[in-house]
Amino acid sequence: MSETWESLEESVPINIFRAEVQSWARKLGVEPKEIRIRKMKRKWASCSSSGRLTFDRELLYQPGPVRTVVILHELLHLRIPRHTKLFKTLLSAYFHEKYPDLELPDLRALNIKNGYGTPY
Repeated sequence: MSETWESLEESVPINIFRAEVQSWARKLGVEPKEIRIRKMKRKWASCSSSGRLTFDRELLYQPGPVRTVVILHELLHLRIPRHTKLFKTLLSAYFHEKYPDLELPDLRALNIKNGYGTPY
């Protein structure tokens, strides 16, 4: 049996990821109806009109800033359905509250690098 090594800084268990989503949801004042984690072919995550959030399992292996921006993106869709100027401003503000010295990750570039066809 071969073992694969994963840096704990780069991967998180599902229960920790779910707790992170719930923590951000409380901060943003939103309540997702359901949080799913499964393999997705083209996106990091999605948000249904009924409030169900679905995240790609590969997100668990991404650095913290990438996970955070995807979580924030989907949670903000519970308030603002489209990528308006307000949506983008809030996404940036919440992200920089946690990571003040980092640039917002370019998920479009990251998706292309990882073989995903769409930005989110």
